[in-house]
Amino acid sequence: MLRRPRKDGTEVTFVLPGEDPPGPVSVVGDFNDWRPGVHTLQPRKDGKRAVTVAFPGNTTQSFRYLAAGDYWFNDESTEDRDGANNRLHT
Repeated sequence: MLRRPRKDGTEVTFVLPGEDPPGPVSVVGDFNDWRPGVHTLQPRKDGKRAVTVAFPGNTTQSFRYLAAGDYWFNDESTEDRDGANNRLHT
């Protein structure tokens, strides 16, 4: 996960390996009402998949990844948790 501060908030780029897990993967959370497909990770030239989401400043967001076959998983690079979900502070 990469963070870029902006004057009106923070841009966060969620990054995963290219094919693990296989199929489409979305990042879902408070910021998109937990709707899959709104923020789907796309292939990059380096072989990884990524999507960038703009967040307002000074907020806390819960999120998880959702892959094909209703497979939910966490971002292992994020240690802050809210129950089963990852937590992101902007």
